[in-house]
Amino acid sequence: MIGLRRGRETAAERIDFTEFVQQRSAALFRTAYLLTGSRETAEDLVQEALEKAYRRWSRICAADSPEAYLRRMVVNLANDRWRHQRHDGGEAAGTAEDRAADDDPFALVDLREELVQALHALPIGMRTAVVLHYLHDMDDQQIAEMLNVSPSTVRSQLSRALVKLRAARRPAGPSQGGRAVARPLTLLDLKGV
Repeated sequence: MIGLRRGRETAAERIDFTEFVQQRSAALFRTAYLLTGSRETAEDLVQEALEKAYRRWSRICAADSPEAYLRRMVVNLANDRWRHQRHDGGEAAGTAEDRAADDDPFALVDLREELVQALHALPIGMRTAVVLHYLHDMDDQQIAEMLNVSPSTVRSQLSRALVKLRAARRPAGPSQGGRAVARPLTLLDLKGV
């Protein structure tokens, strides 16, 4: 169902809400998941964003990028939830589960989970900058405009976040000389989440 608004838009210029959800909800979910570290919370955020967007869809779909608009809604909702948890004294980060051995074919899944947990341990500003930069390939200026901060603040957040993420290490396999070999987490692992 393609709707027309005041006869000025062509059918190709406007996307139906149902079609948008089918095409882009998975990307919105990935963003929410990386920001929250919880599948349930991510699902709630995406559902809440889509519910709000549905009410204003005629305005949103007329914008340059409905996906960017909804991504910003998800980021704002995640930030609000994080502030609420911090205000209430709730703990946002989950606990780590046992890790699989590196010869396990599912070790990459564990590595990604560890990366998500390390990402979730970052303050929300750093986490948001990392997710938008590495998952959505946004540059400093685009992120700054989305978050209403300066590009230098974005660069600073990214730099400090990368230092913290690089420090997050996990055992990479059998120990050598009684010490476990550490494998750094990489942001390339983020793309597969």
